[in-house]
Amino acid sequence: MSKTQTTPATAADPTAAAAAAQFLTPVVLGLQALAVNGKQAHWNVRGANFIAIHELLDTLVDHAQDGADLAAERIVALGLPIDARVSTVAAKTTTAVPAGFTQWEDMIRDVIADMDAVIVDVKAAIDGLDEIDLSSQDVAINIAESLEKDRWFLFAHLAE
Repeated sequence: MSKTQTTPATAADPTAAAAAAQFLTPVVLGLQALAVNGKQAHWNVRGANFIAIHELLDTLVDHAQDGADLAAERIVALGLPIDARVSTVAAKTTTAVPAGFTQWEDMIRDVIADMDAVIVDVKAAIDGLDEIDLSSQDVAINIAESLEKDRWFLFAHLAE
């Protein structure tokens, strides 16, 4: 009978793993919140640019979910758990996205504000992980690229 391992066979240095998780956990929580609040915005955006914004918000939600999954899986691959339950996400994040119908210009500004908060955590992770774990840093860099591109697409609707 074989024994089931509860940690990866090639476990990471526990100190480096804990440090990487410290930087990636806020990214996971922020992206989970962005996905939920992006869907809220998707359902309640109103105005002349409705369909374009509505569809773009779905893309943002998909990318936020993918990024959260990537960062969470990196933490778990390092041998640590991640707590991204709804109650944890709600306790550790905020949103500018309102609960009800909102004109598209205001909704874009609100979603961008939420994205900017996540981008701050992602950039902190990129900087902090440089000396700790380059694979985890790569995860953060990939997330930054996706977030910044989605932000650009949203912001383009406001630019004159």
